[in-house]
Amino acid sequence: MDMLRALGTFVRIVETGSFSAAAREAGISHSGITRLIGQLEDHFGARLFQRTTRRLNLTVDGEDLLQHARHMLAASEDMEAALGRNRASPAGLVRVGVPVGMGAPIAKTVGALMRKHPKLSIELVVGDGFDDLVRDRLDLAIRVGETADSSLIARAVATYGRVLVAAPDYLERHGAPSQPMDILNHACVVHQAGPTAAIWPFTGPDGATEVLVHPVFSANNSDVIRFAALNGVGIALVSEPIVADDIALGRLHRLLPDYSSGRRQAFVVYPSRRYLAQRTRVVIDFMVEQMRALDARFTAAQTLGMGGSAWLT
Repeated sequence: MDMLRALGTFVRIVETGSFSAAAREAGISHSGITRLIGQLEDHFGARLFQRTTRRLNLTVDGEDLLQHARHMLAASEDMEAALGRNRASPAGLVRVGVPVGMGAPIAKTVGALMRKHPKLSIELVVGDGFDDLVRDRLDLAIRVGETADSSLIARAVATYGRVLVAAPDYLERHGAPSQPMDILNHACVVHQAGPTAAIWPFTGPDGATEVLVHPVFSANNSDVIRFAALNGVGIALVSEPIVADDIALGRLHRLLPDYSSGRRQAFVVYPSRRYLAQRTRVVIDFMVEQMRALDARFTAAQTLGMGGSAWLT
């Protein structure tokens, strides 16, 4: 048995969440994967997985082996790199968690990375939050705000704010607020992302204030909030990346441009660099580069007095 190959297969089964996914990635049959894991179990005299028709869970011995396997694979990769033999192009699948508003900008630019590394595959998992990379079977993720998981590396890459927007149809019917407290006279669309979701903070010429809004519509998904705003349901306070294209194309209008709703740090998070595959390192560097480029473009647009409307044009 090729121990490194077997351990690599074992790790990818854990990361992809299934024997079938790991088999497709490796280009071998499901029975071949099963046989390889069986050989590992025979070698160590321990069951590594508990399998049901719906779930695949590691046993206690499997959890222990996972840590050792990652250490051995990382050490092997470091040795190959140090000796100058690891010249092959990065290959395999990398699963990346991205916030809803980041999915489209990343999809627009990822082609360049794929052309540079044709053996690389990327799966974007789009959502409003990723709290557990292992549970979500992610190799890395982009998070807005600090992470509480001290086991992860968090690289600060950009800062993003929120903007107040409404559709032209809504503004024709109801007019636009001229100061934050005017929002109380409007229908509001709220992204339910936490206990303070309905408290909208603003800082402007007259200082800082908070508006407790009473939503006519709310949802726990930022893309749903965007669609509600686009269809004239009401005014929404949303992250800049989600509506930048809509503002640029006039589908939404930015309101109260002299008032800021604060900015939050965005991070690329991933496990300790010591356990990263080459393919994951390449994608991390790409994500860092793209997030910083987007942030720079938006900052430049603001400096020129164009606000968010020119960010993704």
